[in-house]
Amino acid sequence: MKTPNALLAATGTTIFTVMSALAVEHGAINLGQGFPDTDGPEDVLRAAAEALMDGRNQYPPMAGVPELRQAVAAANKRFYGIEADPNGEIVVTSGATEAITACLMALLNPGDEVVLIEPLYDTYLPVVKLLGAVPKLVRLSPPDWELPRAELAAAFGPRTKAILINSPMNPTGKVFSADELAFIADLVQRHDTYAICDEVYEHLIFDGAKHIPLMTLPGMRDRCLRVGSAGKTFSLTGWKIGYITAPRALATLATKAHQNLTFTTPPNLQRAVAVGLAKDDSYFADLAADLQAKRDRLSAGLSRLGFGVLPTRGSYFVTADFSPLFPRGFNGTDADFCRTLIAEAKVAAIPVSAFYESEPPRHYARFAFCKRPEVLDAALDRMAAWIAHRRAQAA
Repeated sequence: MKTPNALLAATGTTIFTVMSALAVEHGAINLGQGFPDTDGPEDVLRAAAEALMDGRNQYPPMAGVPELRQAVAAANKRFYGIEADPNGEIVVTSGATEAITACLMALLNPGDEVVLIEPLYDTYLPVVKLLGAVPKLVRLSPPDWELPRAELAAAFGPRTKAILINSPMNPTGKVFSADELAFIADLVQRHDTYAICDEVYEHLIFDGAKHIPLMTLPGMRDRCLRVGSAGKTFSLTGWKIGYITAPRALATLATKAHQNLTFTTPPNLQRAVAVGLAKDDSYFADLAADLQAKRDRLSAGLSRLGFGVLPTRGSYFVTADFSPLFPRGFNGTDADFCRTLIAEAKVAAIPVSAFYESEPPRHYARFAFCKRPEVLDAALDRMAAWIAHRRAQAA
C-alpha cells in the first residue's frame, strides 16, 4: 500500500494526552495538563444552558454569531484600545489551537519561513511543516528566558513570512516586555512580514504586569493576527472557543481556513462567551489574583521540597528544575522523571523537553497551578513523601 502522510505518521500523541492518561492509570493528581479543576462563572454556564434551549441550534454564521463577534470587538477596545470591525475583522473558531492553525494557513505558502520561539506549544511545529513552510527556531534559555535579540534578528530573512509569538508564554510563564515587543515589531516591519500572536493567557498575568498586544504597537495593526481563548479566560477549556482579531484582508483568509477546518462552532457556547466577555472588570482582576495566589502556593511548596523554581509572570504554569532534589542526580531524562513521578509519587507533570524540537534541556518539569488549593497541597504532600523515600533509599 502507498505510504500515508509521513509527517503525521511520525508525529506522536501529544504529551498532554499521554501524561493525563498515565495520571488516570496511576490515580495521580494531574498537575500536567493545563485545565482548571473547577468550572467557570455560573452566569456564563447558565447562559450556555439557556441558549441551548432557545431554538437556535442550527449552523450559525461561519465567522461567528453576531453577539460574540461584537463582544470580542468590544473587549479589544475596552482592554487595549484596539478598534476592530465585528463584521469583518473578528473570526470565531473551535478553540485557539484551530485559530492558530487558521492564521498559519492564511499566511503561509510552501517554502515560506516562520520564526518560532522555543520552548513552544507543541502544535506550532507540526502545522508549519504540514503547510510546507520552514520553521526558523530561536531559543530562550532558563532561568530568565530573556529574548536573544541577535539570534532573533538573524532568523529573519528574505523568505520570512511571519513570526509566531506567545505571550504570556507556555510553558515558561514569560510575559514579553514593552521593549522586547518593540524590538520584534521593528523586525516585522523591516522585513515586511506578519505576526501571529498567541495571547490565550492575556488575562492570566501577575505581579502587576500588563499584557501588551503586539497589535497595539505603531505600525503593527495591519500586520498582526491576534488569538484569544474563552477556555483560558473563563476556565472552560472543554468548550473550545477561540477568536481571531485581524485586519479585514487577513481575517477573510483566516475565515476561509476555518471554513475548511471546522466550518463553525457551537452557537450556544458562543453566545455564552459573549456574556462572559461583558463581565465587570472585577472578574478579570479576581481571576488573575486567584491564579497568582495559586502560583505562589505551588512555587513556595516546590521550593521547600528542593526544586529550583523558575519565575512565572503569566499563564497556568510553573517550571521547576528537579536536578537539585537528589545529591547523586536523577538517573534519566525529564520524561523519565515525569513518568516516575506519576508512578511513584502519584503526581503528574509535563517534561519541558516536549516543548523543543531537538537537544532540549533535560532537567525541567512543568507544573500546572490552576487547581484548587487543597489539590496543590495534596500534590506537594505526595511529592514530599516520595522525595524522602527516594533519599532514604539512596542513603
